Amino acid sequence: MTANAISHPYGISSFCVPLNTPDPPLSTVGGKALNLARLTCAGFPVPNGFIIITDAYNHHIDDAGLTGWMAAEASAIDAADPVALSALSDRLRARLRAEDVPEKVAAQIRSAYTGLGRPPVAVRSSATAEDLPGMSFAGQQDTFLNVVGDEALLRAVVECWSSLWTARAIAYRTRNDIDHATVSLAVVVQEMVQSDTSGVLFTANPLTGRRDEIVIDATFGLGEALVSGQVEPDHYVVETDSGKILRKQLGAKATVVRGLAGGGIEETEGERRPEQALSDEQIARLTELGKRVADLYAEPQDIEWAIADGDLLLLQSRPITSLFPLPKLVDDTDLNVFISLGAIQGVLGPFTPLGMDLLRGLFAGIAQIFSFKATLYEQSILHSAADRPWIAVAGALRNPIGRLIFQRALPMVEPGAAQSIRKLISDAKLEQSPFNPRSLARAAPLLSKVLKSAFRAFLDPEMFAQATNDAAEAHIAAVNSRARKARTLDQRIDLCEWLCYNALFPVLLPLFIPPIIVGYASLGMLSRLAALLAPLRSEISPQLALDFTRSLPNNVTTEMDLELWQVARRIGEDPAASAAFVAADPEALALEYHKKEMPVHIQAALTEFLNRYGMRGLAELDFGRPRWREQPLPIIRALQSYLSIADESAAPDTVFQQGQQAALQAEDRLANAAAETSNKPLAGWLVRQLSKRVRVLAGFRESPKFSMIRISSIARSLLLECGRELVDSGVLEQADDLFFLTMRELKTLAMNAPGDWQSLVRARRETYRNEMRRQPIPRLLLSDGTAFYAGLSPGEGADENTLVGSGVSPGFVEGTVRVVFDPLEAALQPGDILVCPGTDPSWTPLFLAAGGLVMEVGGMMTHGSVVAREYGIPAVAGVDRATERLQTGQRVRVDGGSGKIELLDLS
Repeated sequence: MTANAISHPYGISSFCVPLNTPDPPLSTVGGKALNLARLTCAGFPVPNGFIIITDAYNHHIDDAGLTGWMAAEASAIDAADPVALSALSDRLRARLRAEDVPEKVAAQIRSAYTGLGRPPVAVRSSATAEDLPGMSFAGQQDTFLNVVGDEALLRAVVECWSSLWTARAIAYRTRNDIDHATVSLAVVVQEMVQSDTSGVLFTANPLTGRRDEIVIDATFGLGEALVSGQVEPDHYVVETDSGKILRKQLGAKATVVRGLAGGGIEETEGERRPEQALSDEQIARLTELGKRVADLYAEPQDIEWAIADGDLLLLQSRPITSLFPLPKLVDDTDLNVFISLGAIQGVLGPFTPLGMDLLRGLFAGIAQIFSFKATLYEQSILHSAADRPWIAVAGALRNPIGRLIFQRALPMVEPGAAQSIRKLISDAKLEQSPFNPRSLARAAPLLSKVLKSAFRAFLDPEMFAQATNDAAEAHIAAVNSRARKARTLDQRIDLCEWLCYNALFPVLLPLFIPPIIVGYASLGMLSRLAALLAPLRSEISPQLALDFTRSLPNNVTTEMDLELWQVARRIGEDPAASAAFVAADPEALALEYHKKEMPVHIQAALTEFLNRYGMRGLAELDFGRPRWREQPLPIIRALQSYLSIADESAAPDTVFQQGQQAALQAEDRLANAAAETSNKPLAGWLVRQLSKRVRVLAGFRESPKFSMIRISSIARSLLLECGRELVDSGVLEQADDLFFLTMRELKTLAMNAPGDWQSLVRARRETYRNEMRRQPIPRLLLSDGTAFYAGLSPGEGADENTLVGSGVSPGFVEGTVRVVFDPLEAALQPGDILVCPGTDPSWTPLFLAAGGLVMEVGGMMTHGSVVAREYGIPAVAGVDRATERLQTGQRVRVDGGSGKIELLDLS
């Protein structure tokens, strides 16, 4: 019955090959057949069969004169138009079906079928883009069951070939940027299993992500009714290690599909069958088989199985592509908790290999501050999963002080993750450990330094602000001086490591934390005072204190955005040039800038801005991502938006001045209310003193990252110089290929070690492109595989027409939604409501044109929230699946105080 015994008299050069062919190429047999061949050769019970390889399909379409035509037609269609897509699919498939299978192909198929004994067979499609990492093509191509006879087999094969061009397959390839011309299709022909019971088994729980649970769905008869959703199956959850059945949920199993004697299948509807489709002994057998398959592939599997006459057979195995990968180096003995650094920073995409290494180095530098021995190669804080950074926090959550910090601080930067962590804290595996004095001793030197500086900052905030800025500039100048001495690739690699351990967080955190602490501690006191006075004074609202953060000085990000507005002003001095700039293709303008072909005054204004801020860029936390000076397209798009602002009262500098006035008015209202309510003038004086510290010091919130980016950009520019030299010598294809190598690989390259670096980089870039398409991204991961994706749970006031998140910048605004995933493609119109997954400082130039902001991740203290408050833009963060639930063109009302987004124009 199983394929291990089969032997066909033809080899890989034929149109048909045995199912037990060792390691057949993916391009020859497709994903499904490749997996079945691997299972067969590993000794698993797989039904007998053979593979009709992709050469047969290619020969068929070539013989019919269709080569290239179908792919060209599919590439030209609008995949978002379901009617056009369906019509195209019907036309392509009809054209393919109209051609007879070439005789030499048909003869080999008939011969292989005869060698199999001509039994009833299952005929399954196997595409070359199927069951690939991170992609699920399940159900896109067709399967035909209980096929009997030569002619029926040939018809089923052609139907499988035509299913490469179903509407859903074309749309999926288009969405995932898979070239239609590169995809081919093989066909698997296997002896039909007339199963008594069948179903699917997941070696990890696909709903929760838990790797320590196996999930089995089972029904009577063939599995077709189950996979097509026609039957309510039994559902069993099994503990992987012990085999203990944790849950049983018996389905109706009223629909049964069985094979007919002359070929084909029949579906019957019966009474509800309350008995188990599987005995406990069969569940145990399936569990053990699933564990063996998962061990073979070294990753969780989605397995189709069948039981016939007591024999357990495997029909398919594929990766569970819906599972989010786990961080590496996980200690399986304890529960580990990982928070997405990307969610906190508003950077949800993957990181380049060198960018991830440098980030590890940054966290190693933090560990060294606390006297831990750590390097970017050996540190336990930052981990990688799906090429994204994750912070291990289980140790901190078990520590009394760490737990308190997380409970207080995390809601300010990522409230969705904080909500999940509050539930986790009660888990016995995260039981709080006794206080360890050594933890405080390690933190004491930094804590002492920070507290002393914070005291000085509180006493004289303006003097301290100036001293802090001067110290930062002096430090960056010293780094620049040191960097100029690094001339070779190995010296510049050493410079990168030195920056991580010595020049970034070890210097920047003690420098900038004190003014930030004082600024936001003062804001916290003002917020509590406003909350106390609000019930007593009609002119005081609970959110009044947030107005103190409007148009803050000493915020490098808002200063940058306002300077960009001045660039727009300079362009607008020439109305003709301004009109041409707005109407031009932004990509063409970016090319003109690099070629220095812009009008002189525009070229000069842009150059001046980029000389000062060109080190910034999208997802700039990743050292390997391009900077504005390399790719100025987002800056050009932002300038086009600015130049479209016709209302002078909406001009950013005017709005900024209004924000300053609003802050002063808020100070007056709160100070007067405090003095009058307490009947003590001292209370009003205290409000003004606290307000001064907020205004002078809270703006430093953006300075640590800005300084870090300025410093790391020095090293990036030096590495790009080396990259260009390596391109000239033929070692690399592009200068920025360096960022797709790890630090260790760069050191090897610097020693002129031989290697196919170009092929390695191409493979890494392909992985990176695939990861860019991954959705969704969890906020929180546990080492058992549990993934937490959602934002804040719907709060009071949420309904089908109202989304609710965390209000992070008060105010009301109505406007048109513009969903943006990449600021390079924003095309934001003045007054639009910007809806996005998350933001980092590279997004903030868009804020000057936006009427409001809605983010899926982030909290009160994330970059986007801070800048939105300063500009007076109503903003809401932590809105679960906002980019899915809101559509470009919708009208909405955003309440940045309560966190509500109300859908308008519902008719």
